[in-house]
Amino acid sequence: MSTPTTDAVAPAKAAASGDAKKPPPPLVPSTTSAERLALAKQYGLRALNVRPPLGEYIRSLASRWAFIRVLATSTAYAKNQNNYLGQLWAVLNPVLNAAVYVLIFGILLHLNRGVSNSIAYIVIGVFMFRFVEASVSGGAKSISGKTQLLRSLHFPRAVLPMSTVLSLLTTLVPAIVVMCAITLLSGLIPTYKMVHVTWWWLLLPAAVALMWIFNTGLAFVMARLVASIPDLDNIIGFVMRVLMYASGVIFPVSHYVENLGVSETTKAVLTGVLDYQPIAVYLYLVRSVLLQEESFPPSGLMWALGALWAVVFFVIGFIVFWRGEERYGRD
Repeated sequence: MSTPTTDAVAPAKAAASGDAKKPPPPLVPSTTSAERLALAKQYGLRALNVRPPLGEYIRSLASRWAFIRVLATSTAYAKNQNNYLGQLWAVLNPVLNAAVYVLIFGILLHLNRGVSNSIAYIVIGVFMFRFVEASVSGGAKSISGKTQLLRSLHFPRAVLPMSTVLSLLTTLVPAIVVMCAITLLSGLIPTYKMVHVTWWWLLLPAAVALMWIFNTGLAFVMARLVASIPDLDNIIGFVMRVLMYASGVIFPVSHYVENLGVSETTKAVLTGVLDYQPIAVYLYLVRSVLLQEESFPPSGLMWALGALWAVVFFVIGFIVFWRGEERYGRD
């Protein structure tokens, strides 16, 4: 048998050692940072977890309005899908809450305090305040707890609180129909003032629309705060309970200010704060268009305040939320 000679093996070893000394070919073309930034800008690419300019953020959000609407309706539909009564709970929940407060405060304690129809007064207050309360709690949870979603998909994070409040508005529509029916039927009780359908009822959608805009601003603020400080989610229920009693949901609070042992100036300041704070304003607007109560005459000042609170809270809430855009989804 013949074996390979050293002369035949030597060239192979030399070739191998020569190849090993050559530098590996570059994996990517050699470009400068400025050139890479120019290419990214040319093809519409931008870095992740970077807050876009406000104008660009608004345009991106507006282009996804159809998605926000579909997400809101699907969320509202899926909320009670596994219950036997299904979507009927969207109406039953506020009805049962209103029935409890009517029984305790309207019938047992007789806390009417200058209101001719306390049943309609309480029902309207409970139904509309529930919209505010659910928007606050829903907005607080719209970002926190969704880390995987925020890391997996790239979209304006404002989609989440906006769709949350819009889904609550979707479920509020049938509840408002029931609220109006209860308001009319309450006038059939002999001891309560009759309620009639008037042209003022046509302003109810406008009052609800202002409330929706205001609630969206609240949801923006709560989403940012709870995403930054998760412990705040544990005290929302207590704060909303205080607001319920301080906003005239069940009884007119301003009537009780008169019995306080304070000066007339202090009483005037407290009455102004309680009557003109946002939730009280929106409850006033709804009651003024549905009830024929002397305590709630139609007021241009209240409509102006309702529009002002809606714009102020939405704009401030949106900017507060946008400024934390790059932080959502991070540990």
